[in-house]
Amino acid sequence: MTSEAPTRAYRRLSVEERRTQLLDAALSLFAHRTPEEVSLDDVAEAAGVSRPLVYRYFPGGKQQLYEAALRSAAEELQQCFDEPREGPLLPRLSRALDRYLAFVRRHDAGFSALLQGGSVVETSRTTAIVDGVRRAAARHILSHLDVDKPGPRLRMTVRMWITAVEAASLIWLDEDKEPPVEELRDWLVEQFVACLVTTATRDPQTVAVVRGALALESPQGPAGALARRVLPVVGDAGHLL
Repeated sequence: MTSEAPTRAYRRLSVEERRTQLLDAALSLFAHRTPEEVSLDDVAEAAGVSRPLVYRYFPGGKQQLYEAALRSAAEELQQCFDEPREGPLLPRLSRALDRYLAFVRRHDAGFSALLQGGSVVETSRTTAIVDGVRRAAARHILSHLDVDKPGPRLRMTVRMWITAVEAASLIWLDEDKEPPVEELRDWLVEQFVACLVTTATRDPQTVAVVRGALALESPQGPAGALARRVLPVVGDAGHLL
């Protein structure tokens, strides 16, 4: 009597599926270690494949793999601000920041390396990928403001705020993720309002944007809560008028 050992069925991955598997493994490593600390052997081990197989898909070695992983992360980051243009502005912005900060939390050290630069694998191409994320975020924000042809002051305000979001995210990671992420999100939304209001004092286009956005906000929403906190702070400044 013979017995047949159970056989395990293996499915051959397509080229795209294998490439995605390797990118996912690389992103997982870059999320917790800087690019200099990740080798192709590490990626092969994380993906459960051989080093030659990694080279087959990324013949340019670590540099090509890093740039491909960076593009994959950049595509995810760009989608963070892709929020339906429905309802009040600030809740929309809050939802977008929820996705952005979730990405920051997942990628941790990798996010820091991505934005701080200075990596030995940094090139003009990687810098362009990161800059593309910032420009895409600015376009999304301006679309939420319902502005077709933003002037230089409004464009600069939005781009300055995106830079502030990046800086705050890096500092937040350095501060052991304090304050709590929900508080950080609300704080960044409030800073966006403050930036817009300040620019509106010098730019008629931004005046219209601020008035239009606030008209859709409710007293129970983030704009109302911010107004109730700000007014007592500046209430004694009447002598400046």
